[in-house]
Amino acid sequence: MKGGYAGKILFINLTDKTIHEEYVNPSIAEKYIGGKGYALYVLYKKYLKEYMNKGLSPRDIDPLGSENVLAFATGPITGIPGVPSPGRYHVMALKSPLTGSVASANSGGEFGPFLKFAGYDLVFIEGEAEKPVYIEIVNGHVDIRDASDLWGLNTFTTTSILKKRVNHKNTSVACIGPAGENKVLFAAIINDEHRAAGRTGVGAIMGSKKLKAIVVAGDNQPQIANTEEYRKLVTEMTERIRKNPVTGGGLPQYGTAVLVNIINQIGGLPYKNWQYGYNPEADKISGETLASKYLIKRRPCWGCQIACGRVTRVQFGPYQVLYSEGPEYESIWALGNDTGVMDLEAIIKANHLCNELGLDTISMGATIATAMELYEKGLIPSEDLEGIDLRFGNPAALVDAVWRTAYRAGFGARLALGSKRLAEMYGAPELSMSVKGLEMPAYDPRAIKGIGLNYATANRGGCHVSGYTVASEVLGLPEKTDPLSPQGKAKLVKIFQDLTSVVNSAVNCLFTTFEIGARDYARLFNAVAGFSLTEQEIMTIGERIYNLERYIMFLYGFSAKDDTLPPRLLREPMPKGPAEGQVVELDMMLKEYYELRGWINGVPTIEKLRELGIEL
Repeated sequence: MKGGYAGKILFINLTDKTIHEEYVNPSIAEKYIGGKGYALYVLYKKYLKEYMNKGLSPRDIDPLGSENVLAFATGPITGIPGVPSPGRYHVMALKSPLTGSVASANSGGEFGPFLKFAGYDLVFIEGEAEKPVYIEIVNGHVDIRDASDLWGLNTFTTTSILKKRVNHKNTSVACIGPAGENKVLFAAIINDEHRAAGRTGVGAIMGSKKLKAIVVAGDNQPQIANTEEYRKLVTEMTERIRKNPVTGGGLPQYGTAVLVNIINQIGGLPYKNWQYGYNPEADKISGETLASKYLIKRRPCWGCQIACGRVTRVQFGPYQVLYSEGPEYESIWALGNDTGVMDLEAIIKANHLCNELGLDTISMGATIATAMELYEKGLIPSEDLEGIDLRFGNPAALVDAVWRTAYRAGFGARLALGSKRLAEMYGAPELSMSVKGLEMPAYDPRAIKGIGLNYATANRGGCHVSGYTVASEVLGLPEKTDPLSPQGKAKLVKIFQDLTSVVNSAVNCLFTTFEIGARDYARLFNAVAGFSLTEQEIMTIGERIYNLERYIMFLYGFSAKDDTLPPRLLREPMPKGPAEGQVVELDMMLKEYYELRGWINGVPTIEKLRELGIEL
């Protein structure tokens, strides 16, 4: 690698209020890029190994204790004008309070680029403050400030106050709402009011550290190693993305919710807590319906050419919201189809509340859906619900349950634990539609087999964006594969997971992979950051990141026993719809997957780790 990528890393200890910085190490960047990969490397080498060197077990790390470490990470192409969708950032932590695995979340908006403009590529937060604080980072100057007046406020108000205090043109706020303060296990970090680093409970980690917010602002412009090659590449890639039917057509026109009808038509849209995969009324909550009735305009993330973000409103009625963003496909599904709620206005309101209070919409909706099935099966006594009528399809109960969860009010205290703990509490763990404790998103693998293998093997749990095989199995990108066949899916999943690890280390939007691949990323990194990478080296870097994360999980006690799916998907044939009669043939796919990975019992061998250059 040569020149180019010379970012800074910021380390902040909230216990003793010490602050120091380091430069990005070129040799580490060459092996892990930046973003997720670099953050994961530092979490392991600097923090986890130090913890073990003291004779302590990684399994004893308290996710909500001061020993947990939180990281905000950008990458070498974050905030570079013209680069496809460069407006994202990645959040990592040693351990998730929801899953007990590595915490990992991703968000768009403006926070990632503005963090970089403020002078830093990565920020690591250690310890725990005595009283509420926020961190202010403006043009390389860092302060830990009192947030006592902000504690208890929602994310919208917090963002407004801090942006006015800083009063800079490039200002962004990432903060928690009441859900994070109350340590709801799936609390999100909300930036730019409506963008969420949603998954694995990273908001609860901020709450445990009494860290209300991080506000960033700056004017530093990232350097480009090869300006001529960079200009040529961004011109070419912008045109390709514009011509692609997904990135240039469906996503800009209807947003991610364009998938509601597409996935429902193949029988893969989970309905009523995954009891079904087809809903004849799904169009009531589709992207097309959202666009025709509630859309005000599009709002892109910083520098994004795709602009899939929605600005919406509900003008009248009990679910009135005069300005909101979203809901995205996953939120519409989780808060709507999964709960049986076909009232799009109630879904918009519930999504708005999740953003305002700081909740992961996927885990929130899925946990409510689990509660609804438990209730309808007679497993939750009515007195436990304290007046909430948790029947499938009840829009008022949906909205009520969201705010109760954020404040842990009444039955909300149980919903705040997530679907796995809730289902276990009422003696029916099989009704939690989760993997490794993380609720699965909006694709039933009985209709899309590859995504089922990805759910089972995704390091952070039930996650579609670890290896989005739906691109191939449903959308036919980069090439079409049969969604109902398990054949060849092990190889497909591995490729998608490895490439996604690179994208999350870039850091930029996963939607770019509908058009650009490993060769393109190599060219981008080489031009922008001065790397000298080949297409194969890109895939090896992704494999290295994925294996390091899996090795850390092994230290936490995870193994093949955790690479599974809810029994419903393995044993209950799809009852109706285009995928009727289908189950997931997981064992066959999993065996081939482990062979391709070089893992034994779901864990990388020492030989595999050495082969990938992972230093233990």
